[in-house]
Amino acid sequence: MKRNILLHPDPRLKKAAKPVSDLSDELRQLADDMLETMYDAPGIGLAAPQVGLSDRLIVLDCRKEEGETPRPLVMFNPRVLSSSDETNVYEEGCLSIPDQFADVTRPAEVDVEWIDRDGTLRRETFDKLWATCVQHEIDHLDGRLFIDHLKPLRRQMITRKMVKLKRELARE
Repeated sequence: MKRNILLHPDPRLKKAAKPVSDLSDELRQLADDMLETMYDAPGIGLAAPQVGLSDRLIVLDCRKEEGETPRPLVMFNPRVLSSSDETNVYEEGCLSIPDQFADVTRPAEVDVEWIDRDGTLRRETFDKLWATCVQHEIDHLDGRLFIDHLKPLRRQMITRKMVKLKRELARE
């Protein structure tokens, strides 16, 4: 079932999510719903706070080329164990901030640990777009948006555009 994605500014997007203590069928269903929502949007990552839930859960799939086999990842309680000194700059966007993009600098490589949908503790090193995406989504779990990495003036400009968009959508 597709979920509604919250739009910035929304106070729920600024709150830190709570760790998942027990993997229930309900949480697995939430993960499936989030993947469906993410693919439909279309996007490459989605965090539970973006659908209004305060669970430390993210989903991502950075394989987006035509003909590429999808690689959907479900991560409960993901955390970055280490990150490279080397950085990458990617133009980031966000499903909660539609049609707004900006260059964000992040570590080029990150080592991440998480619990998968079967309850297995996993660990993997991500680079390139995958590294950017997993960091972006973990930021959501900590109440941070990609615009929080920008200079204040740029962040305020995007927020004003989003306030205007939400007003327009409310009138429809």
